[in-house]
Amino acid sequence: MTSDNDRRRGLLARLRGRPAARSRGRRRLGAAVRLFAALMLAGGAYTVFAPGAQAQDNPPLTGAAAEGKALFDVSCVTCHGRNAQGVEGRGPSLIGVGAASVEFQVSSGRMPLARQEAQAHRKPPLFTDEQTRQLAQYIQELGGGPVVPEGDELREGGNVAAGGELFRINCSQCHAFGGGGGALSSGKFAPSLRPATDRQIYAAMLSGPQNMPVFGDNQLRPEQKADIIAYIQETLKHDQDPGGFNLGRYGPSTEGLAIFLVGIVALVFASLWIAGKS
Repeated sequence: MTSDNDRRRGLLARLRGRPAARSRGRRRLGAAVRLFAALMLAGGAYTVFAPGAQAQDNPPLTGAAAEGKALFDVSCVTCHGRNAQGVEGRGPSLIGVGAASVEFQVSSGRMPLARQEAQAHRKPPLFTDEQTRQLAQYIQELGGGPVVPEGDELREGGNVAAGGELFRINCSQCHAFGGGGGALSSGKFAPSLRPATDRQIYAAMLSGPQNMPVFGDNQLRPEQKADIIAYIQETLKHDQDPGGFNLGRYGPSTEGLAIFLVGIVALVFASLWIAGKS
């Protein structure tokens, strides 16, 4: 009798446990479906809103920069890459160089390069002033960097005397005391300053092209840059060479060579002539 009762109780317990097990299975299945739906919803939301976030990180170009990009894609992309990130063996990255570097290189005709050499040579510019500013604005908006102040007369208010002292301390070692330039190592050279404009000189100080060091506002304040430009433009370029032939204004090297070749040789011939007469 007891055995029959136990069997009935066990059967009833099993029957009561099956619905409970089925209920737990349904809850687990429902939780998995809800989790999957939540993941799908999150993925869809990311797909919808991610382009908007990216667009905010990369704002659209201004009108001048858009014009500059069109010029860049035609004339510069081969060496500097589609996004100005540079091409190995052809050209460096332009991200972060700033508008000043572009303005110096392009306005002086050094870029685009005619051929790969130790140093880019000055030549007639390929782009107009407006196109140069557009290219510079495009590179500026890509990665930022130093910018040349507005205006063409950047020497206004400059102190010529102070500029001469700064030039002799910071610039004459390479560009010579007369601004005629000079030779450097490995086939490079410091160019003559005679053709340079105010903006080109200022841009060169900010960007440090070729072997030139960078003279940022921490090294030379903007008013000191104006002093140097005033000295170059108002003194060096208008010096009438009161001493006579300027010998290219390359400094004491050419002067010493001229003294040796002309003066010493003349003295030797004069001594021989006097000896022959006596």
